[in-house]
Amino acid sequence: MQINISPSPLRSLPWILILLLFFWGAPLFAQAEDEQGSENLAIPRPPPLARDELAVTFSSGDLELDFRQSIMASEAQIFTAIYEGLFSYHPLTMEPVAAAAYNWEVSEDRRTWTFSIREGARFQNGDPLRAEDFRAAWFSMIDPQRNAPYSSMFDVIEGALDYRLGRGRAEDVGIWATAEKTLVVRLISPAAFFPSMLCHHSFSPIHPSMVDEENWLETWPVSNGPFFISEMDEKGIVFSKNPYYWDNRSVELNRLEIIFVDDGEEASALWNSGVARWIYGDVNIDQLNDLSGIQVNAMFATHYYFVRSAREPWNDFRLRQALALALPWEEIRENHFLPASTLIYPIPGYPEVEGLERTDLEEARQLLADAGYPQGVGLPELVIRITPSWDAGRIATLMAEAWFSLLGIPVRIDVVPFRDYFASLRNDDYDVGSLTWIGDFADPYTFLKMWIRDSNLNDARHNDDDFETLMTRSMGEEGSQRWATLAEAEQLLLERGNVFPISYTPALNIIDLSEIDGWFTNVLDIHPFKYMSIRSRRPIPGVVLR
Repeated sequence: MQINISPSPLRSLPWILILLLFFWGAPLFAQAEDEQGSENLAIPRPPPLARDELAVTFSSGDLELDFRQSIMASEAQIFTAIYEGLFSYHPLTMEPVAAAAYNWEVSEDRRTWTFSIREGARFQNGDPLRAEDFRAAWFSMIDPQRNAPYSSMFDVIEGALDYRLGRGRAEDVGIWATAEKTLVVRLISPAAFFPSMLCHHSFSPIHPSMVDEENWLETWPVSNGPFFISEMDEKGIVFSKNPYYWDNRSVELNRLEIIFVDDGEEASALWNSGVARWIYGDVNIDQLNDLSGIQVNAMFATHYYFVRSAREPWNDFRLRQALALALPWEEIRENHFLPASTLIYPIPGYPEVEGLERTDLEEARQLLADAGYPQGVGLPELVIRITPSWDAGRIATLMAEAWFSLLGIPVRIDVVPFRDYFASLRNDDYDVGSLTWIGDFADPYTFLKMWIRDSNLNDARHNDDDFETLMTRSMGEEGSQRWATLAEAEQLLLERGNVFPISYTPALNIIDLSEIDGWFTNVLDIHPFKYMSIRSRRPIPGVVLR
């Protein structure tokens, strides 16, 4: 990736477009028309009442507005309204676009970055946005007492890892506000992906009044983004246009409403009535009057199971390999749109990795014997932790049956409610869990960083010196050489039975693109609200508007 970043949409289009072209929208429309009749597609939805307002449905659930504690994809979408870092995502390519920073310089050794913050950048109350607001926010992210989920993303910065783990000093961390509008960052090694990483909301600034606040739902965050929170309750959030946003003239929406829905039926009803112009989250497609808004596209996301390898006996990779070789992969992955045998979506230019597809019981049993557990004798109960979903139950049952009946390993399935599941993955009372992970930025590193020894996202408690060596080596590389090293690291994860990929996850949205401008299908399924607007005229079927 080039160091000189610009908002050009062309540089990453070769592989981005290939992903976007893997698109199921037309087949879905055709199927719906065949089964339900073409008249179902002809029911018009009421036009929007106002041309400067947009209402979106989100699935209800626990909401976290403090981006230091957030990990959910739905919150990342909300954050595009109220937070903005040095860079932001291009709405189509997901490339970094200059945001709060208008200029930056990189030292000759490519480790020191100097950012100049826009003179006109302000918070919603008119206070100027300063370099210190970034420095203080980033230090609060890596505060060892906070244990922020994404704090390990800062480990690319000199001294950040030691400080985050409580073994280093703040003065040794390479983050300095050298002037009111100048932020200097020193990296541990050249990192070609650094601008892309800075698009992530965890690198946002924080208003001085909010740094020590612990409940941002009661004390609403002070926004530096294109919108600010003007109303909020358990039913939803209303955002108003931020008059002090530096690029205010480019923001066409004056009001943005997030409506929390309890189920897909409620979301469908809001779409049919014309209240909601975009459904993000749960939806009952069968109840939609107008199916033309269905948007499905490939996404940089993978659903997988993982084996926790921190404690005996599962810290022996021979046992994890045996688990993988005993599984009926084809049956496990059936009924998935995009069955996955690798962790990282096979993007063009990324080296081919040999996925998990082979079943070999003889080799699996031999590995158990080599590890000292012939026919599974002596192995403790293996606990598979899942959510209460039908597919999770189906897959866990197939795994349990294979490991018990074929390898002699005692297995128990532990079902945890959705609201408690993600927090429970940090406990040490299970052995196999599952996640669906969406890349934080369009780079393979965003998946592999989760397996680094000291990563806060390392729920698998993965600890492998060979993997660490590869990841460290990749930090000083660029281009195809770097991707080759990352592919080698991914191959190691697969070969040593750390991760069991199930499927690549498609993104599903309901939105009328003949009506909404500035919304694009993309590989991260993040759609910055800044760019959205409602067209002044909807095209009449069969009539070309000029």
